[in-house]
Amino acid sequence: MENHLTILSESLDRKLEVLEDIQAYNLKQEKAFSEDEPDMDSFDEALEEKEDLIVRLEKLDEGFELLYERIKQQLEENRSAYADQIRILQDKIKKVTDLSISIQAQEARNKKLIEDYFRKAKSGIKQNRQGSKAAYDYYKNMTGAAFNSPQFMDSKN
Repeated sequence: MENHLTILSESLDRKLEVLEDIQAYNLKQEKAFSEDEPDMDSFDEALEEKEDLIVRLEKLDEGFELLYERIKQQLEENRSAYADQIRILQDKIKKVTDLSISIQAQEARNKKLIEDYFRKAKSGIKQNRQGSKAAYDYYKNMTGAAFNSPQFMDSKN
């Protein structure tokens, strides 16, 4: 039983490390989009690394859940014998939860930064398109390309 509790504790430690890495990549993404010209390469790199970390995190969660389910009944029956280890696990779970909430807040801020960037980019494209159309219309008027000859006028003389 002691061995299982140690494994659970180590699993939570690794989960904390992965979450801290995810938090660091979130900061990298935030920095990439906080500048006037976003660093898309840096953003993409951070995104790919985060995907790998999320896969690791899911595997750690699965392993933790499986092991906990296996020892859950013994743990509840001998709660007083393992009180110290249980307290340590609870503290680590609280840290994991707090860090997860912090990461979710970071993700929401990053999402807003990205949405704002693309909204501005879309607006800029629209303005460029309107400017190009106005220049093209001006060009057509000046070259006479937009001139339509009267169609109902009798051109016989």
